Amino acid sequence: MVITEISADEVVRSSREALGLPAASGSAIDDTMLSASLRRAAGILCPCSPSTLVTAVLESLRYLFKEDGDLQERIDAAAEALIIGGDLLELNQVTIDDPDVKGTWVFSAPPGFVATPSGSIFLVGIVPDETTPLPSSLSSRIAYEGFARFVPPQPSEDLPSVLRELGLRELSAAVWLKAPKAESAAAHRDSMLHRLAERLPSGAIADILILDPTRSVDHYSRRWVNPTHESGDYIARRPQAYGSPLWGFANLADGNVTRFLDFPLKNARWRGCDTAWYLQMAIDHCRQTPQLYRRRTAPGGACLDFFSPLPLWAHRRFAVLGRPAPRENCLVSYWIPERELASEEKFIQERLWLACREKLA
Repeated sequence: MVITEISADEVVRSSREALGLPAASGSAIDDTMLSASLRRAAGILCPCSPSTLVTAVLESLRYLFKEDGDLQERIDAAAEALIIGGDLLELNQVTIDDPDVKGTWVFSAPPGFVATPSGSIFLVGIVPDETTPLPSSLSSRIAYEGFARFVPPQPSEDLPSVLRELGLRELSAAVWLKAPKAESAAAHRDSMLHRLAERLPSGAIADILILDPTRSVDHYSRRWVNPTHESGDYIARRPQAYGSPLWGFANLADGNVTRFLDFPLKNARWRGCDTAWYLQMAIDHCRQTPQLYRRRTAPGGACLDFFSPLPLWAHRRFAVLGRPAPRENCLVSYWIPERELASEEKFIQERLWLACREKLA
């Protein structure tokens, strides 16, 4: 028996081929490959915890990645992107009759699609035994943009009808892109303050983190601090015995928690983090230090760069109306076509209460 040594580049190339992805230069493991690997793992392992998926992909790629340091961070970000993109569902998004299912588990979404205004198809969902539910004639046309997958239509082709006949469920763009009701930042902040004031005293909460609104909106991670002598109302995270810290809204007096409103709210559609990030946008706007976005001119439109996390519904809107774009000194970026640019900037300013930092050529 002859044992042949193969290089990391060859393993990556064959892995990309097995995942149905286009070739990439060298042994580059890009966001597209990480997302596809997570979908494949989810098809086998779900329902399970996000950490189970991340660990499975991390162990399979660890020795192929030349810069091992940030691999887990990138896989964590890709898993979050699959939740945003609708490939993975959290427990509050599914109906299941199993008392043993844990609240932190994720589930594979069934194959589906959203028809975008441009006519392209935004694919969602996972099949257990294949990399894609599409036949080869269609899977060869899939365009990958980071975590997102699109199928561009051909002239005179009714692509939604073709996909419906293949058994994919069509998701209404109106439902998929549904955002919270329009209201002013002050009204949203005040409604949450009212909910917080109605809570019973919570008592001391150890090891809590708060998001300090006095710190620069350009550096999201640096805004999180352990309270010392702060008083007022803050987005906060409190630890729990198992799983990630819980999101909420806290009232503090001299650094001590007096009341705590847990996120997500009861019967709410949005995740706890989405509720918290949206409320912080309102708080920053009301303090006259709004969070910022940046516009960069790009072929056919512009890239909109964001420096703080966006709620899930905003991510989906920009991914469907445009596409994810490479980041340039920001937290997340989307390319938006010229025809959608004015309306999307209006949406950002009026519904997310963000201000444009600068406009770069």
